[in-house]
Amino acid sequence: MLSLPWNGLFARVAVLLPFSPPAARFDYNSYSSNTLDALKALQHWYDGPTGLWNSTSWWNGANCLTVLADWATLNESGPSTLRVADILSNTFSKAQLTTAVTQKTVDPDGFITSGYTCLGSQSPGSQVSTRGFPGFINDFYDDEGWWALAWIRSWDVTQNPAYLATAQDIFDDMHNGTDSVCGGGIWWSKKRDYKNAIPNELYLSVAASLANRVADSQRADYLALARRSWAWFQQSGMINDDHLVNDGLVVGPNGSCVNNGRPTWSYNQGVLLGGLVELARATGNDSYLDQATDIATAAIAMLSDRDGVFREATGCEPNCGGDGSQFKGIFVRNLRYLHKAAPRDEFRDAILRNAESIWAKNRDEEDRLGIQWVGPASAGLGPNASTHSSALDVLVAAMAVVEY
Repeated sequence: MLSLPWNGLFARVAVLLPFSPPAARFDYNSYSSNTLDALKALQHWYDGPTGLWNSTSWWNGANCLTVLADWATLNESGPSTLRVADILSNTFSKAQLTTAVTQKTVDPDGFITSGYTCLGSQSPGSQVSTRGFPGFINDFYDDEGWWALAWIRSWDVTQNPAYLATAQDIFDDMHNGTDSVCGGGIWWSKKRDYKNAIPNELYLSVAASLANRVADSQRADYLALARRSWAWFQQSGMINDDHLVNDGLVVGPNGSCVNNGRPTWSYNQGVLLGGLVELARATGNDSYLDQATDIATAAIAMLSDRDGVFREATGCEPNCGGDGSQFKGIFVRNLRYLHKAAPRDEFRDAILRNAESIWAKNRDEEDRLGIQWVGPASAGLGPNASTHSSALDVLVAAMAVVEY
């Protein structure tokens, strides 16, 4: 799916923006209370023996962990309220012993399907030697990037050096996926059959995030790799004329690479925002924030319905699969990071508008949140840990921005 030409996008913005403010704007305490209720609901899916969340997959689990950590950084009493540190610790020790096999496919329209075989922590002894993804490393570099970011955010909460060291080890493995095809960049998987946006955005974000957190003696190396990654991404062709990121590249017979025109998934816009925020912080160069703002503004226009509520770029809802159900929350999470670094009313209003729609229209009697942010929560297959944690990202973001 190709997006509108830039002049078409501005025409669309004229129809969609400005949106009317939500009728009932909550205060910080309301957002905080709503978010805590939703976090408690998320934990009903948490499986202590595996350290993962039932009803969703391996990489989604990293995002469940990230939303917990992000919330804990905003709420001084939060970590003790939900025993967040214990959850982080349990997932760190158990999850890497749980999942054994990964299968992923992407169809010609850019729709991703993931499958994972979970053996559990009590698997037969004969399987112990092959069980799990030790160090949160597997055959897909995007999976690795999600876990690296999750442990970086967990380090932000706890300052546990093991979490940051794990993120560094994961990044080392991701770096092994870079080569000179398409002039650089990292492959999607260790099969090296698709060079696309999401693993490269994650690589950039992890490198820049580490540059902002490691010892001074290590900082320069991560920063150099982050800068190189962004320089390559800019010229790769994946950012189209609408300031939106398509899914990946086609490698031609002569080795040339061009934009494949696949969907401008919401998470492909979001992860890049977070990476550029970290790069701006690491360098003190606000031009990275300007570039992120262009992408964010275009993405908000693309994703918004007539009321300013986000729906996935392809119109797949309510049937976006186990991967697509996670995407929008990732965009909003990173939009929040950008708003903190470069505040804009349109970013804040978009976050709050979506949070209020989710809470009013997309919540069931058990405070579980579904895939369609206009509701009902029962749409599609109903709430699961992926749809719920994705919507929860918005509630956490609202809690963060309401006071800005």
